[in-house]
Amino acid sequence: MNTTCPYCGVGCGLIAGPDGLVGDEAHPANRGRLCVKGATLGLTLDDRDRLTQPSIGGRDTTWAEALDLAAVRFAEAISQHGPDSVAFYVSGQFLTEDYYVANKLMKGFIGSGNIDTNSRLCMASPVAAHIRAFGEDLVPGIYDDFDQADLILFTGSNAAWCHPVLFQRALRAREARGTRIVVIDPRRSATAELADLRIPIAPGGDLALFAALLAVCAECGRLDHRFIREHTSGFDAALSAARTAGHGIDDALFATLAEWVVATPRMITAFSQGVNQSAIATDTISAIINLHLATGRIGKPGACPFSLTGQPNAMGGREVGGLANQLAAHLGFDDPSHHDRLARFWNAPHLARYPGLKAVDLFDAVHDGRIKALWIAGTNPAESLPRSNHVREALARCPTVVAADCWATATTARAHIVLPAAGWSEKDGTVTNSERLISRQRAFRSAPGEAKPDWWMFAELGRRLGHGPAFDFPNPASIFREHAALSAFENAGERVFNLAALTNIPDEDYDALRPLHWPIGPADHRLFADGRFSTQDQRARFVPTIAPASEATPMMTLNTGRLRDQWHTMTRTGRVPELMAHRSHAALEIAPEDAAASGIAGGDLVAVTSNHGTITLTAVVDPGQRRGSAFAAMHWTEGQGSAGTVNQLIGGTCDPVSGEPAYKHGQASLRRIDAQWHGIALGRAALTGRVNTLHAGFWARTPRADGLMHLRFTGTAPLALGATGRAVATALLDLPEGLESLDYADLRRGVFRLAVLKRGTVQLLLHVARDTAALPTVEALEALFSQSWPEPDAGRLLIGLGAPRLSPAGRIVCVCHQVTEPAIRAAIATGRLGTVEAIGLATLAGTGCGSCVSELKGLLRHELVAAE
Repeated sequence: MNTTCPYCGVGCGLIAGPDGLVGDEAHPANRGRLCVKGATLGLTLDDRDRLTQPSIGGRDTTWAEALDLAAVRFAEAISQHGPDSVAFYVSGQFLTEDYYVANKLMKGFIGSGNIDTNSRLCMASPVAAHIRAFGEDLVPGIYDDFDQADLILFTGSNAAWCHPVLFQRALRAREARGTRIVVIDPRRSATAELADLRIPIAPGGDLALFAALLAVCAECGRLDHRFIREHTSGFDAALSAARTAGHGIDDALFATLAEWVVATPRMITAFSQGVNQSAIATDTISAIINLHLATGRIGKPGACPFSLTGQPNAMGGREVGGLANQLAAHLGFDDPSHHDRLARFWNAPHLARYPGLKAVDLFDAVHDGRIKALWIAGTNPAESLPRSNHVREALARCPTVVAADCWATATTARAHIVLPAAGWSEKDGTVTNSERLISRQRAFRSAPGEAKPDWWMFAELGRRLGHGPAFDFPNPASIFREHAALSAFENAGERVFNLAALTNIPDEDYDALRPLHWPIGPADHRLFADGRFSTQDQRARFVPTIAPASEATPMMTLNTGRLRDQWHTMTRTGRVPELMAHRSHAALEIAPEDAAASGIAGGDLVAVTSNHGTITLTAVVDPGQRRGSAFAAMHWTEGQGSAGTVNQLIGGTCDPVSGEPAYKHGQASLRRIDAQWHGIALGRAALTGRVNTLHAGFWARTPRADGLMHLRFTGTAPLALGATGRAVATALLDLPEGLESLDYADLRRGVFRLAVLKRGTVQLLLHVARDTAALPTVEALEALFSQSWPEPDAGRLLIGLGAPRLSPAGRIVCVCHQVTEPAIRAAIATGRLGTVEAIGLATLAGTGCGSCVSELKGLLRHELVAAE
């Protein structure tokens, strides 16, 4: 069964068969290659913790009762307070068919623009910049451009981790044609490790840098004056603004970068969240587009500005109008003819006439009571939105919250009505990746329990609200046909987005649909080769951009982002031990200079404080981190540890054009916290599910093999809770009464231990001590679990006699082959290895999906420095 990966916007093809999941060699996006997340997708197909039954107030119920109540609540709000008193907040995890039905219901028949998506958090700025420049939300290039470019600039993009399969194409281009790779980033990221040139800009420095590059191209006579004259407008004002920009980096680095940019016609600028998630994001992307337009590097092989999409169907959501400031099918609120056209196509007399609330503003409206009924689907805003504590308060205040998801989350915990959603592998539809490639996601197994696809839920809600005929969709194919027909309706070529060839696609052809680009038809899928754009005069628009002056602040810049092996708030990936082995807990990466100034060492606890709250993280001192800037991953939630989500520290500042939040530009102060004691526990999930947070200043939970859960604790206050290990264990874990247990306490040394057994089988082991040297490794505890205990032996269990003296295995770098960092360092040292290929021959690391290659290069560099 051919399907498509549900993770990033690369949109890799998969084949699900009797031997598991493998890459689809015939799929143009990945040609059979997979990253580590895609390669381990089969491990996520575990339904034990899935939502399987609708519930109201925590009570299981039927679909009919749950949907009837939701419809009544929405109808009452609309009747009493108007259509803008209700809202949908949906997801880039949706299939296009899910998106289409939700958008049609809200904008077409409820009559409000209040549907937004978590794609607002990552891709709204490129949408705004594309529309300003091109007249339509269009990504000009295709992935083949990465094979044909001679220079690739990655700016605000850690593609080696976030889009690894596409980044591997860039590396292969370098091998094949000598393509130069430049990384523009405040951090020395995994991508930067493999770059030919790294430009360490200040956070937000991209805008000035690209404006300065435009000015240099003008000075060097490298502008395409014919293209500018015949196919663009507004150039003089854009160049005048660019000439005021200082590049903001080392002069020698700028000279090298400028020389490469001036001399290399085949150039791609690939940008992602590091650019998008900023208060000046839309202008920054406009500066990138300005450079490409002015030099004619657009619509040609190997030459384009390229937005790397964050989610599997963020592009599909944009096609159907999933953002609050869009209509549908690339129609806009600002054109009355578009409104009229859509109203007639949908036969929707109450079509929304103005944009709805964007994500951050939407939850502010929930908080202050303007939104009375809210439907959240496929996303976890209680963890993922900025000011997450504010969002949680908003959900608590809202009279009606409906949440549809596959798993319980911090959001479903705050919903009045919870609906079980079918997920990837269980529902059918289409997705569109970053290069405008439409692919099928196909069901190859049944959804558990009563779980249903999201399009079905919205169609049922539409029927209950009295709009039955408009939502009479028997299957996803019927939705897709209507979506395609709308894209073609009265479209005489002014919109590039046009699926006219698919408007009458039979069900069987939809079922068999192979990947295809839009616009459908041209052999060359690049856009703008003819110099015609979607503006009224068919000219691209230059946008003058001026970088704001930097403001001095005594606080640290807090940058949030993604890890290699994790996805969003980890509802899927966080359950897989193999994916948790690379980064096991929430941490804060800081530069050595900042660590020294604050008296912080690696492994210390750090209180991170912003205007919105304080969280505690462990410190990682990273020489690749820019001084004055700290990095924390955005994946961790209250389910994985005491730190919860770093998003509670991020403010509500957004780009004024796109409404995308500035996740990369938080402000925080750091303070070292003294650790008083440490603890480690390993147990069955049922006994480690509830952590008592009163006494542990920091705790983190990580799944291990065989259904075990590893907990680590650090206390920030003396642990004086009694004379027994049982008392200490109860203070840390909410253990049920009546357990068969053995405990040990040495008050003088501050050592406490507990073992819980069930009929001779170990269920939980807990060790607490003032000094980490008195604690066993998690590997040693695992060995005790594997042993048989016909008679509980307190000495062996609590003191560790008979258990192997296992050293910590160390962080896993290569997940494909389970190769640890200590093993790689040892191989480099003993074998005097000098290349990534040599490491692969010695350890197999880097010979699987390739996602760890950048880290292998970093380890080589660090070992070389240590040897000197």
